[in-house]
Amino acid sequence: MNVLYINGPVQNGPFTLAERPGKAAGIRAAEALNTLLDIGPVPHLWNTVTLAGDLRHRDAPDQGTVSRQEREERAIAAKYAPGTAPAGGVLTDTTPVVAALALEMTERLLLEGDLAVSPTRVHLCARCGHMTGAVAHACRMCGHQGSRPHTRRLLVWNRPPGTPVLARDDFHAHRARPPGHLLTIAQNVPERLILSRTRDHGISLAPLGLDGLVLDPRAGVHIAVLAAAARSNAGQPVMTVTENAAANVAAYGAIFRRHNETRLRYALHGRIPYDDTAALQRLCEVHRVSPALRERFLAWFLPLCSLHIRAGITPAQLPALLKFWRRAHLARPDTPGSDVLAELRRRVAAGDMRWVMDVQTLSQAIPEYPVPHGSSQKPEGAN
Repeated sequence: MNVLYINGPVQNGPFTLAERPGKAAGIRAAEALNTLLDIGPVPHLWNTVTLAGDLRHRDAPDQGTVSRQEREERAIAAKYAPGTAPAGGVLTDTTPVVAALALEMTERLLLEGDLAVSPTRVHLCARCGHMTGAVAHACRMCGHQGSRPHTRRLLVWNRPPGTPVLARDDFHAHRARPPGHLLTIAQNVPERLILSRTRDHGISLAPLGLDGLVLDPRAGVHIAVLAAAARSNAGQPVMTVTENAAANVAAYGAIFRRHNETRLRYALHGRIPYDDTAALQRLCEVHRVSPALRERFLAWFLPLCSLHIRAGITPAQLPALLKFWRRAHLARPDTPGSDVLAELRRRVAAGDMRWVMDVQTLSQAIPEYPVPHGSSQKPEGAN
């Protein structure tokens, strides 16, 4: 069994996992699936190469004494409650092992002719010089409206005509309906994709002669998954990701989904209505759910359920799901059957999530201990 579930991109913004637990849905789903597969701790992946992060660092009063890297590390550490740091640690899209793999893959793709460093016409902000894109629009770095055309050497992927950036077999989902809408919108990208960006923080492309440029973070998150898989000797990494996130990153990661014998696939999950915490609390009180059972419902069952209900769980579905969860918990055996667990692991490894809505199977998968939650403190640098 060589499948490893790893969370997709979670941007390291000014929030905590307790304040916005929906951000951790992919993390929690991956952890639950890996535990069922009896896989050891896997790192949580965080996306730190963001324009918002650049701006936060530039505006910080301690910008001269705290490096951008240190600021990102502090913010990630503050996401977790004291004593609940992930057992597998964290991995970011600029960790040295990820940067080394990114340069190795990029150099190989350049040698093979799949990628190119080519003079490309783009627009630069007339005030700060930030690359605003292939078409003229306001600068997201400084807000200036004016830009000027400029031709500079950039890392590009000239996609052969008719080559899909996303196909059905890029999804790890046994006997699930293909995401037709996602497959359609993922193709609406230019045949030439620019894979280098102007950022203050990221995987530097200077070793390739592209000074001042970093690898596009949408490519970087894929390489981070491959790096995490290499640590665990897993040849089939599966990124847990929402459909919206997949639509945003898939095209830019398409050429970075394979490395040697390793191939990355996606496991889509829907959103979870964590926002109305008061309503969730009332719901659990009405059904007399204990705090421990409530925590496992929110942090374990709902993330797994979101892999089955990929369109997203609605607030109207929560009462029925809570009743179903209580039934499964009451049916939980003292000792799970070995045959049932073996079949469950086979289905989890295959990406078949229909078992989540089978009371008998779910009852034997429920963990004995509650799932840790995130920190309630604010991350460093937050208002």
